Amino acid sequence: MKTLYWRISLTFFLILLLVGGVYIWITAQNAQRYFQETTQRLNSEIASYLIKEVNPFQDGKVNEEALGIIMHSMMAVNPSIEVYLLNPTGEILSYVVLDQLVKLKTVDINPVLEFIQTGGEKFVLGDDPRNPGAKSVFSAAPVYEQEKLLGYVYITLESEKFETISAGILSSYWLRVSANSVAITLIIGLLISLILLSWITRHLRKVLHAVEEFKEGNLHVRVPLSESDSDLALLGKTFNSMADRILINIEELKNVDTLRRELIANVSHDLRNPLAIINGYTETLQMREEKLTKEEKEKYFKVILDSVDKLTKLVTDLFDLSKLDSGQMPVRKEQMKIQELLYDSSLKYELLAETKSIQIHSNICSELPSVFADLYLMDRVIQNLLENAVKYTPNQGEIELEACSVPEGVMIRIKNSGTGIPQEDLESIFDRYYKVDKEFKGIEGSGLGLAIVKKILEIHQIQIELHSDSKSYTEFKFVMPI
Repeated sequence: MKTLYWRISLTFFLILLLVGGVYIWITAQNAQRYFQETTQRLNSEIASYLIKEVNPFQDGKVNEEALGIIMHSMMAVNPSIEVYLLNPTGEILSYVVLDQLVKLKTVDINPVLEFIQTGGEKFVLGDDPRNPGAKSVFSAAPVYEQEKLLGYVYITLESEKFETISAGILSSYWLRVSANSVAITLIIGLLISLILLSWITRHLRKVLHAVEEFKEGNLHVRVPLSESDSDLALLGKTFNSMADRILINIEELKNVDTLRRELIANVSHDLRNPLAIINGYTETLQMREEKLTKEEKEKYFKVILDSVDKLTKLVTDLFDLSKLDSGQMPVRKEQMKIQELLYDSSLKYELLAETKSIQIHSNICSELPSVFADLYLMDRVIQNLLENAVKYTPNQGEIELEACSVPEGVMIRIKNSGTGIPQEDLESIFDRYYKVDKEFKGIEGSGLGLAIVKKILEIHQIQIELHSDSKSYTEFKFVMPI
């Protein structure tokens, strides 16, 4: 946090320094332009004044005597100005300067004409004959003789010496001003930025503190939230949501681990019992084959086959659930009459129900619309639900199998009498390997049947509902879309 804070502060300081430098440069440029424009405005008529006093041309030629008078007047009035006589095209015919270092032979005539046309009201820079490529403020006036244009008087108002002295003084002045301005700006700006950054990043410090505690193992730490909608406040909310999700995932992992251990215990028990029975009866048949009667052998073989069937069903359930989870179970949906499937499933479990004196009441409407589903998988759903109902219905109980048309599709309901499911187990009943063993001792099964049911219905995008009062009934209901 300290590193980030000082990085932002340093960046802000550099930005202030850059802005200060740009500000000084712009101000210096504007000040120089202001000075030049002021000088030009104040001296705009100096060329016209010299022409009125002394005509630099005589009989169409340069009047050297007049130039001497101009030189004397210039030295008396302003020794920094320089006077040039130009022909109509801008060629320098003569000049009056303090020394003879004139480097240009021709002056660009366009700025001169623009200055004369505007009467000196417009700020215009012209060539500096002593500094090729440089520009200078000037005053200019045309010279006529008998209405014939002889040339122009071109007076630069900033001599080379003047510019050198002016630039030195200006540099020194702006150096002092800049140093003071930049120093004050940086100090105040930096103090303000440090205070603002400290205030702005207060939420970030809270988040970092919470992250540090979370890393150290305090999984219940949360960032205090404010009513602000800033990005940093949103970061705190995001961290809290992430921490909540991690806690939920940890709890889910704990539950999965618990279920895994229960699975191992249940599957081990379910495998061990039939294997022990198969092993025991097989050894008995081997050891007492000659002494056993035909009826006893048939009895032993039936026990072995029943145990093999239990093992086969357990392995099949495990294998099918694994394929459903991995998405490898082939799903072949087709148009089907669900009532035919319900009739067949009902007949399959009537014999099993009779062994417990259970009555199955079927209320299947004859005219049901066709549904689009996988025949094998939906048959598995109906059989698992009916098997579960028969398994948990007490002797002389009842099972209701209903199928009727509803606006959303075909509603299928399987309800059985009995103790029902405890309320604390309702949310977990569809979890794989889950068995309500506390209330139903001696009930065989791996706890995979309802997990398979829910997974198959999820593949068909169907939601199953479970209702139970924990006392007298349990009901499963779902709607198959048309």
